[in-house]
Amino acid sequence: MIATPSLRLALCAALLLPQLAVQAADEQPGLSVSARKPGAALPDGWKNLPVANGKAQTSYQLVADGRATVLQADADHSASALMHSGDVNLSRTPVVAWRWKAQGPIPGADNSDSAHEDAPARLVFFFEGDMSKLSLGDRATMQMAKRLGGEELPYATLMYVWSDSAEPGSVIPNPHSGRVQMIVVSGAQGDAGKWQSLRRNVVQDYERVFHEQPGPLKAYGILTDTDNTQGTARAWYGDIRFLPAN
Repeated sequence: MIATPSLRLALCAALLLPQLAVQAADEQPGLSVSARKPGAALPDGWKNLPVANGKAQTSYQLVADGRATVLQADADHSASALMHSGDVNLSRTPVVAWRWKAQGPIPGADNSDSAHEDAPARLVFFFEGDMSKLSLGDRATMQMAKRLGGEELPYATLMYVWSDSAEPGSVIPNPHSGRVQMIVVSGAQGDAGKWQSLRRNVVQDYERVFHEQPGPLKAYGILTDTDNTQGTARAWYGDIRFLPAN
């Protein structure tokens, strides 16, 4: 049942969240790579987490892009996410702003189909919440995940995805669970190979797709994956910042 990268990643994050370092109090939340040197180590607190034991991992490395440094992701029949603990107070900084560029779409990828649920670029957010409020079907999915992995899935998972299989603005539920919702923000004709500067209000998007206010953020990160389509993908990520609504 736990077949798609998004569900397996959620389970993996639940298992490995204790290993994610919390950002120092004097550091800003988010991902800051532009001022670092190409080839340098990844920023502190960020870990490359596989979506399943034995699964090939996506490569994440710092590379030059003109005068700036960006994070290059290379997936080759692989799926793993670069994740950080949820050190963001969304009540104060609900807006996420970031830059990314996908080399191109993944042939055959379709985020509404569990057998082809891959994406060249994603932003991922895991939330806590009151499990007793879930439907019987969602509770059954959580129980299944706990039996398979020993830990419960996050209460809710919100993703922003680069996809050419749905129109920008579309909301795609995970094929196996409505507790994972994907919002398409890129992938229209002409987006491939171009840097895009994006900005979303995470709290408003959460309320729109889950019909309630979000609980505390458990973890967040990026994901480039091709394990279902068995292909390759390359994408680049710039800095990720969290900002006030105004």
